[in-house]
Amino acid sequence: SPGGSCWNLAWMLQGWLKPRGLGHRGAAQASGTGITAGTGRDQLGARDLSTSDLYLLRPGTFCLVMFPLADSRRFLWLLIPLLGCCLPCLADLKVLVRLEDGQVTEENLQADSDKDFITLEFRKTDGTFVTYLADFKQDVKIFRVLILGELERGQSQFQALCFVTRLQSNEIIPSESMAKLRQKNPHAVRQAEEMRGTDTLQMDVAINFTKGVQLTPHIHNICAEAKEAIYTRQEDVRLWLERGIDGSMFEVLPQPSSLPPLHPCKLCHRDWKPCICSYHLSLEWIPCSLKYCKNRDSSGKTTSYRCGIRSCQKAFSFHFYVTQKQLCLWDEET
Repeated sequence: SPGGSCWNLAWMLQGWLKPRGLGHRGAAQASGTGITAGTGRDQLGARDLSTSDLYLLRPGTFCLVMFPLADSRRFLWLLIPLLGCCLPCLADLKVLVRLEDGQVTEENLQADSDKDFITLEFRKTDGTFVTYLADFKQDVKIFRVLILGELERGQSQFQALCFVTRLQSNEIIPSESMAKLRQKNPHAVRQAEEMRGTDTLQMDVAINFTKGVQLTPHIHNICAEAKEAIYTRQEDVRLWLERGIDGSMFEVLPQPSSLPPLHPCKLCHRDWKPCICSYHLSLEWIPCSLKYCKNRDSSGKTTSYRCGIRSCQKAFSFHFYVTQKQLCLWDEET
């Protein structure tokens, strides 16, 4: 990723410069440009962040390092990766998180402050791969779930589901803040400070994959494996229609009250019969709000600045129509 390239380049430059008596500070002095790409107190000044090992880099921290090189050939060799880092960096943060079943997994959080979106990804104990995307430009969030199939029961290697709904204002910190988030102790296992309960969502509308780009351009990347299983809610559709979104991309699905009546899949005894499927998903650790610290300047005036984040746990229970119970085998286990 662009963010990974910038980090790799920073380490490469650090190693190249050290034998010449130049570290990150020396590189900045050599060029007259103080630009850093690491973590630590240098980016935060003398602020005391001992209360939390998750903190925000101050504004003005970039991933570009500039310095003169005597060897022009070596300069040209480094020119291409440097130009790549002139682009907005896709910040990447990996944290260890404890799941509902007590097991530990790694969450990968990426933020693009230029395109204004965040992705959060992790793998559950049973092998299910979860992606959460927050698109701040369109006020849309996407959940994608890749569930390992039961081959002995005729399922494919994996089954993909996509749930698309509105992004609420207080669900997750802004992409700009996420891009600056760093941790002092990457080996710490995170647990949320605030439990936000479970939202029950009736995903009673199907979204046409081809036209879904009107909702968010990310739907083509995130939901490519779930073209026939992209769901949303009627209440979200009503809001989008008011904003001028083309209504032809939506199809209202059969409801439990339809005739003949539809039963929950876990109560359905035939694998080929339509039913209402349920899927429970929990995001165990989300940076949901910013923390502010106070500082006193030389004149004695107290000011506040962003110095960390507050983490939350949020669960979702999705209910949606499937044409056959075969597409909802996990529900009989819950």
